[in-house]
Amino acid sequence: MAPTSSIDELCVNTIRTLCIDAVQKANSGHPGTPMAMAPVVYTLWQDFLRFDPADPIWPNRDRFVLSSGHASTLLYSILHLTRVTSVNEKYERLGTPTVSLDDLKRFRQLDSKCPGHPEYHWTSGVETTTGPLGQGIATSVGLAIGADWLAKYFNRPDFTLFDYNIYALCGDGCMMEGVSSEAASLAGHLKLGNLCWIYDSNHITIEGNTALAFTEDVAGRFMAYGWNVLRVGDANDRERLHDALANAKRHNDRPTLLIVESHIGYGAPHKQDTSGVHGEPLGAEEVKLTKRGYGWPEDAQFLVPDGVYDHFAEGIGARGKKLRGDWEALFARYKSAHPNLARQCEQIQARGLPQGWDKDIPVFPADPRGIASRDSSGQVLNKIAPNLPWLVGGAADLAPSTKTRLTFEGAGDLEADDRGGRNFHFGIREHAMGSICNGLALSKLRPYGSGFMIFSDYMKPPIRLSAIMELPVVFIFTHDSIGVGEDGPTHQPVEQLIGLRAIPGLIDLRPGDANEVAEAWRVALEHQHQPCVLILSRQNLPTLDRTRYAPASGLKRGAYVLADAKPGTPEVILMGTGSEVGLCVEVYEKLAAEGVAARVVSMPSWELFEQQDEAYRASVLPPDVTRRVAVEQASTMGWERYTGLRGTVIGMKTFGASAPLKDLVVKFGFTGENVYAAAKQQLARKE
Repeated sequence: MAPTSSIDELCVNTIRTLCIDAVQKANSGHPGTPMAMAPVVYTLWQDFLRFDPADPIWPNRDRFVLSSGHASTLLYSILHLTRVTSVNEKYERLGTPTVSLDDLKRFRQLDSKCPGHPEYHWTSGVETTTGPLGQGIATSVGLAIGADWLAKYFNRPDFTLFDYNIYALCGDGCMMEGVSSEAASLAGHLKLGNLCWIYDSNHITIEGNTALAFTEDVAGRFMAYGWNVLRVGDANDRERLHDALANAKRHNDRPTLLIVESHIGYGAPHKQDTSGVHGEPLGAEEVKLTKRGYGWPEDAQFLVPDGVYDHFAEGIGARGKKLRGDWEALFARYKSAHPNLARQCEQIQARGLPQGWDKDIPVFPADPRGIASRDSSGQVLNKIAPNLPWLVGGAADLAPSTKTRLTFEGAGDLEADDRGGRNFHFGIREHAMGSICNGLALSKLRPYGSGFMIFSDYMKPPIRLSAIMELPVVFIFTHDSIGVGEDGPTHQPVEQLIGLRAIPGLIDLRPGDANEVAEAWRVALEHQHQPCVLILSRQNLPTLDRTRYAPASGLKRGAYVLADAKPGTPEVILMGTGSEVGLCVEVYEKLAAEGVAARVVSMPSWELFEQQDEAYRASVLPPDVTRRVAVEQASTMGWERYTGLRGTVIGMKTFGASAPLKDLVVKFGFTGENVYAAAKQQLARKE
């Protein structure tokens, strides 16, 4: 039996059956949402999306985010049917399919281009990694802000380089997650008219009907946020879907929430509401019944009927090709009229840095009184930013404390009526801030977001995703230790640092003085494909005399020999990061005066140190020198990697306490006397 229907219905059912077959073959996945939302995605891609399958990284393309990442086959099917082509890590267009039929047949299998949830970098056409619910729509707010910022910076009369829209498909789970509220609130405040969330309101989650835990008026909530709210009562009504999406495009003064009513498994005529297909394959018999309801050959698998590929090529393919061609012609004229801006635009797209971006990074003179690393960071940031125009960011309502405000003339604030400002105000929304920063990085800007170290816990999901996606986001966390003092244990980070170090690919940077801060910024911005976390102090840190001690440029290798009493093998090694480096230097000087061959190793980044070759690591921490002391105002966990089991770690094994810092350092052992005593104990230790 051959499928018989209109070409539109044929395409929709092709999407559905490809999804059903992929999940069934893998014996794993979620077929319900793809079945229900196939008409929505078809209508959006075929009739509206500014996207050229032949060039999925064309800068002015619309972005489609599948926030309901469990419905990944829906995205993979549309990428296959529209014949989206692959791009490699060098941004070279390869001309090969990003998702072949064989890839779909290997859904959720090792090394398949169709993993369980969409992964950025892995499959071209996937605009962001999704899976944790709420992250996709929160990231889409960053994409929308990024689009507006690019438009404000680059567009000129007669040259509209950037005017693209962002569409995100989400579900009940995304709406329940708190990050969606944070992000939606900010999107409404900023009146992001280029943003449209399509909400699949199907009233089903893993545990059953949403009435178990979710009965709020979502439309009313978003109207209160200042969104344009639309509703389509039947996900299969493509005419109403078309009208609603056209309405969303017309409302460029505020974001749009398009509520689409559906049922899990919707589109299977014999089975209108079956919660079981949300998170598991249909089963062989149910697949046959469903295909029969679509008028589909029951035993055919991964069938793409004649005419389907051609129909997509005549729709999104032809439209996207023309739009991209027109844009490239416009950009060629733009290069003649605005060569400097055009060069910057090309640099942004390749994640490049302008020449001389680091020429004004200061060198700090030696100062025993020192400066807090949050303050030196603020100074460095304000010297770099004027030379790096697309370095943008802000804080979760803490810029005066994190010292992240750009203060030079023209920096400005990003607001609803001025999208070109470089100081962002995220409000007290740490979780959304992290996700939005990821969206900004996906827009090819260089974003930073800041807060207190203790609140990194609120940001762990987007930080983790930035590492998975290899996005060059700079996360700045100040108030990094018990140095917060009187604020007490609720605000004193203890376990946060080791938690961040545990994230693969995240570069941890806890600089020990102002010049290490300067080098940390250099390292962070030179990395094009790794996020960095800058961990900074509230209290002053002595600025070391670099004519006596090793240059701060050693930071780029993660750890380096800061001081040696004399050439040769040291008797004891003192290791520290951040505020504790100065303490190690103090004890080193005392030991050196006694004739002890001591060494100080500054270890601002475990991640970078582990990236060095074995020979370098051994030159810093000789394996035969086992008398070692590590000092850090954080959890001791992990330090045994560097001290060995017989070394001493002076760190936090409990939560902190509320008291002035001078009392806390005595209570918890962060004094020169205690570190000196530990070194002496190590020296007296028998092998």
